[in-house]
Amino acid sequence: MALLDTMGRPVRDLRISVTDRCNFRCTYCMPKEIFNRDYEFLARELLLSFEEIERITRVFVGFGVEKVRLTGGEPLLRRGIEELIANLRTIDGLRDLTLTTNGSLLSRKAEDLAAAGLDRVTVSLDSLDEATFQAMNDVGFTVAEVLGGIDAAAAAGLDPVKINMVVKRGVNDDSILPIAEYFRHTGHIVRFIEFMDVGATNGWRLDDVVPAGDVVKMVNEVWPVEPADANYEGEVAQRWRYVDGAGEFGVITSVTQPFCGSCSRARLSAEGKLFTCLFATAGTDLRASLRSGASDAELEALLRGVWEARTDRYSEVRSEATVDLPKVEMSYIGG
Repeated sequence: MALLDTMGRPVRDLRISVTDRCNFRCTYCMPKEIFNRDYEFLARELLLSFEEIERITRVFVGFGVEKVRLTGGEPLLRRGIEELIANLRTIDGLRDLTLTTNGSLLSRKAEDLAAAGLDRVTVSLDSLDEATFQAMNDVGFTVAEVLGGIDAAAAAGLDPVKINMVVKRGVNDDSILPIAEYFRHTGHIVRFIEFMDVGATNGWRLDDVVPAGDVVKMVNEVWPVEPADANYEGEVAQRWRYVDGAGEFGVITSVTQPFCGSCSRARLSAEGKLFTCLFATAGTDLRASLRSGASDAELEALLRGVWEARTDRYSEVRSEATVDLPKVEMSYIGG
């Protein structure tokens, strides 16, 4: 049965964080100053089990969810992730099962992920310039290793691969055109993402945001582009097609052109809290209900109540009064 929130928005997408751990320390997500050796990540027993994740997912699919994306942290760090993918693949009505990764483990895992039933992957890559990329991931991981992971994913049939580039002014905005050029004619799709104020540790400032409109203009001046229709209602990225037929790219405009009005995404944290907005300050604890013996009917009622009460539209009301709220970190809630 379809589920609508207070603004008439259905739930169509479920993003599931399977771990809060990551082997990168990207400055806009998990800065090393905060996420250091003293930082306490979730103990394994606090994480949702694969069975618990599958049970929640089945309820959401019953409410109309068609797309599930596995996130983190870095989801490929979760031991046995292929088992979870295979389990989720058995759910009738789940049309699209994808995963977002930093690419560090993709070369060795791509074939197993595809064999388990994963449809596609999205890979984070913020620059092709070695110095810039290593400064941003802050652990010395190389561009070549990420590109190798993308190639492995494509070879395994996890395509088209989407490449996410978070653009930060003065840091990697000079990498926009090189990234666009590299992936033209490959069939892969770059998505340029405005630097967002997710969490409270990434030092976000509005001045650091490169508006997506500027990105489109920059690309268009070199390779003419034209707008393309959305693939589905509520698609996050605005699509742009190269006039010369070299493919497409997308821009995600959460800061300058909010899309709250069509947001159909629910997010499940690694320890089982349900969030109804990427910029949420709190979530609903589903793990407690699951582990106290809640029936399927009780779980359905809980999820329905949360979504039907949803009023979130953070990006539309973003202001000085909201940017400093104690929001949940990206590494905890997933992208």
